[in-house]
Amino acid sequence: MNKLLTRLLTLFTFLVLEVGVLLLVFLSSLAAFFYLTRVVFVQHSTELDQWGFAHMDQLRAAAPGLTPWVIGVTFFGSAPFLVAAGLLIPAALAWQKKKREALEVFWAVAGAAILNQLFKTHFHRLRPDTALFPQLGLSFPSGHAMIGTALYGCLAWLLWRHRRHPLWAVALLLWAVLIGGTRIYLHVHYTTDVLAGFVAGLAWLMLLRSGLHLWWKS
Repeated sequence: MNKLLTRLLTLFTFLVLEVGVLLLVFLSSLAAFFYLTRVVFVQHSTELDQWGFAHMDQLRAAAPGLTPWVIGVTFFGSAPFLVAAGLLIPAALAWQKKKREALEVFWAVAGAAILNQLFKTHFHRLRPDTALFPQLGLSFPSGHAMIGTALYGCLAWLLWRHRRHPLWAVALLLWAVLIGGTRIYLHVHYTTDVLAGFVAGLAWLMLLRSGLHLWWKS
């Protein structure tokens, strides 16, 4: 009986801690997103955006051969790649009898993509006119940053949870950050677009994780 009570208490403590962490990260991400919307659309501040462009321009001037590599990296946050990953990775997981993980990855990508389009339509911010190459669509928040954070963040969580590979999980998160940085480098997004994409993608992941957790428990 004592062992059973101890296990139940441990499980309860873990669940409370997990929900608390998810809630804290979600609220922090939400607050950061709304702060960025205030900076961009209320204060009309361009200081952060110009700072980001200036540093990336210095990097491009110092290493001209870096641009083709940047274009290659940014592909892994593009719509064709994300659509393929959002379908093929869940299919592979489902084939391995990991239906929960498949569902989680699918909705991480699909939900982030839907929310990103809703946000872009609502805020209707035009892209920078200094872009290195033409880019269709609106600017705020960055889809590469938001959907990339959702995809790679979800994969990082699954790797850490099931495979216990924290280094690979960290590498995936850094990869998502790098993809977001390429958008500033190429001038196809403002710095605030990319930061908003990061925190919006993270907020969606926390919301999705909490919702699926409650659904599976029920």
